[in-house]
Amino acid sequence: MRSGKLKLAFAAGALFLGSAVAASAQTQVKFALDWKFEGPSAPYFVAIDKGYYKAEGLDVTIDSGPGSVAGIARVAAGTYPLGFFDINSLVRFRDQNPGQQVQAVMMVYDRPPFSIVSLKRAGITSPKDLEGKVLGAPAPDGAFAQWRAFTKVNGIDGSKVKIENVGFPVREPMLAQGKVDAITGFSFSSYFNLVQNKIAPADISVMLMSDHGLVMYGNAIMVNPEFAKANPKVVAGFVRATIRGFIDTAKNPEEAIKSVMRRNDTAEVSVELERLRMALRDNMVTDWVKANGVGGVDMDRLAKSIDQIADTYEFKNRPKAEDIFTSQFLPPADQRKL
Repeated sequence: MRSGKLKLAFAAGALFLGSAVAASAQTQVKFALDWKFEGPSAPYFVAIDKGYYKAEGLDVTIDSGPGSVAGIARVAAGTYPLGFFDINSLVRFRDQNPGQQVQAVMMVYDRPPFSIVSLKRAGITSPKDLEGKVLGAPAPDGAFAQWRAFTKVNGIDGSKVKIENVGFPVREPMLAQGKVDAITGFSFSSYFNLVQNKIAPADISVMLMSDHGLVMYGNAIMVNPEFAKANPKVVAGFVRATIRGFIDTAKNPEEAIKSVMRRNDTAEVSVELERLRMALRDNMVTDWVKANGVGGVDMDRLAKSIDQIADTYEFKNRPKAEDIFTSQFLPPADQRKL
């Protein structure tokens, strides 16, 4: 009998030791978002809550970010091995920092949410209507980063638009108060921020830059080059798990938003669910994504977007499309279909 107890104790000890070893085998990964924990960030939190990262051997920590432009430097420095930022700003970053070869490994916003947002009373119904107006634009804003390309493709005289550098927290309040005529921003951020500032949805005008000549992509998951070289299986596992979270979110946003709300108890579930639905509809689940799967890019389109950046930006070390995006960490297309 005693021998049996000893065997049971040994087995229990072995099981505990095995669990401890398994837990310690989880690779810790820090991932930086571009912004706050809002509806469009659902895929990553779904991947955590459903154990998709854990199944890849990853213990993922997600932090909010300073905007879709400024955070790229965090990935380049290795502060975060992986991050979610604007791919067009990455093109310029690579040109300005040729030794820091950050690459995008998964496209998320196939159609960018870059927009000009105004109130109907301003009478801004076309890009040219911005002439003679005051535009509130945070310097690190991903949408404002495309301003010069937007003005060129639409024939806007930029000298006739007064640009006021405003902080992110006051951007929508200033528009609501009439202190600026329009703002740059991500469509699903500025629209719902205005609603929260007591502006009626019928009074809000959202002009997507992609509807007015921009061929650019939006935010993508990016990786530090040294980390990718040393940990290719970790990067591939992170991408694979994130795609599973993306697909689940697209199929059931009502369930997915719960993963965001667990981490943002000051947000309103109705607002964040509608914000997520808007991002899915306009930016994430496009016809191209439906046909080709989640996470990839059309390299010809990416090359054309670099050409469009070159229209208003003088490159010193112009990168190629393959310098900016690599598909080597993506799973096969049949595993990425919605």
